[in-house]
Amino acid sequence: MEFTDRELTCVECNESFTFSAEDQSYHAEKGYENDPKRCRTCRALRRSNRNSSGGGFGNRRPREMHTIECADCNKESTVPFRPRGDRPVYCSECYESRGGKTASPELTETSE
Repeated sequence: MEFTDRELTCVECNESFTFSAEDQSYHAEKGYENDPKRCRTCRALRRSNRNSSGGGFGNRRPREMHTIECADCNKESTVPFRPRGDRPVYCSECYESRGGKTASPELTETSE
């Protein structure tokens, strides 16, 4: 398919910008169906604003926490996941003292 440069209008600044034949070819190769809506300057500004606000995760709901009883010290604690019951769950202090590893003892023992 043959492409020719096209003039488009930016939805942000209303300035005209060129959608080059090379850019159109790239868009077609990637399977993009829509023309760009913003000029390079406005796209760059939009990206920098998005990255400085935490990458788009700023309006995420708070994590659901679940109450557990630590498998080592029996202290009540909370974890950010729903325990399945098939593995031990530790409070943060016991988890850190274990080096962050939760492998079962059968897997860590070596037979000689």
